[in-house]
Amino acid sequence: VQDVASGWDPGSGRDEGFQWRWKEEICRILGEIQAPLSPLLLRLCHWMLPKLLTRLFLSVQLHRGQLEMVLRTARTPEVPLVFLCSHQSQVDGPLLSFVLLSQGIGVPRVTAGAWTSPRLRSLLQRLGGIFLPSGMAQARSDREEGLPGAVLDVYVQEVLRSRQPLVLFLEEPPASLWLADPARCWLLRVLRALRDGAVPDVLIVPVGITYDMAP
Repeated sequence: VQDVASGWDPGSGRDEGFQWRWKEEICRILGEIQAPLSPLLLRLCHWMLPKLLTRLFLSVQLHRGQLEMVLRTARTPEVPLVFLCSHQSQVDGPLLSFVLLSQGIGVPRVTAGAWTSPRLRSLLQRLGGIFLPSGMAQARSDREEGLPGAVLDVYVQEVLRSRQPLVLFLEEPPASLWLADPARCWLLRVLRALRDGAVPDVLIVPVGITYDMAP
C-alpha cells in the first residue's frame, strides 16, 4: 500500500502532510469495504432470522452429510475457508451466514453487491457484509485499480490470515452462467494472497442453495 501511495507522488514519501492525507484516504477505502462487527446486531438477527425464514418458506433443509464435511474441514489448523456459492436470491447471504454461525464456524465475511442503499449497506457491514471500493469492479488492470486495489489486496490477506470464513458469490442475482465482475475481483484477491505467500493454503468449499421458488 505504501509503495502504491508513494508511487503516485514521487519524492513526497517523507512529507508528513502527504502521509497523513494518504492515511485518511486508506481509512476511507477500508470504510467502504467493511465496518466493525456489532455483537448486539448479530445476536438480534440470529434471533429474528428463524422467525423470518418460517414466514418466507415452508421449510429449510440442510444436507447433513455436507454439513459434517464442512465442520471437519473447519477444524483443519491454520487453513482459512473460502465458500464459493452461486447467487440465487438476496436471502442467500443472511441464510448462509446464519447456518455457519449457528454451527460454530464463526461470523463469515460475505461479499455483497453494490445494489444496496447506504442505510442497508451500513447495516450489512455491521453483520459481516463486505463491499468492493468504488469503481473496483470496472478496473481492468493494477494501474486502474490504484490505491483501492492495493488496500483490498491487503484486506483479503488479513481476513484469510486471521482465518475468518470468507463467502464469495459468483454471480449477481438472478443467477446467470457468467462470472460477475465483482466475483472475478474477489477471486483475484484470494489467488494473489496464495501467490504472495500470505497464507500457505486455502480450503475452497462449494456451496449450493436452491429454492422451490426464489423469494
